[in-house]
Amino acid sequence: MPFTEEQTGYEKTNLSDLQGAWIVLRETVVDTEGFEGWDRVLLHIDEAMSWETVRNLKRMPPLLLVIRNLCAQGKAPQQVIEHIQYVDDILKEALMEFPN
Repeated sequence: MPFTEEQTGYEKTNLSDLQGAWIVLRETVVDTEGFEGWDRVLLHIDEAMSWETVRNLKRMPPLLLVIRNLCAQGKAPQQVIEHIQYVDDILKEALMEFPN
């Protein structure tokens, strides 16, 4: 019985860029952790990165809006705000590429 071999090449899509943007945003929030509500922001970031949300990208924009609002209310550092905008930009591209 032959073994299934792992693919050696992958097609790069906006989903990989989106995953990277969420990871960078999460790391930035963890590194700054000095603003009010940062722990709640992490909860919503983790939800946005969950398998269920990735399988239905239309669930991401409302989560990103909650994250943006929490960061605005908690006076998050500018670096966090910039990473939120980066996620938003890539998410818009991904939604155009993968309208589900």
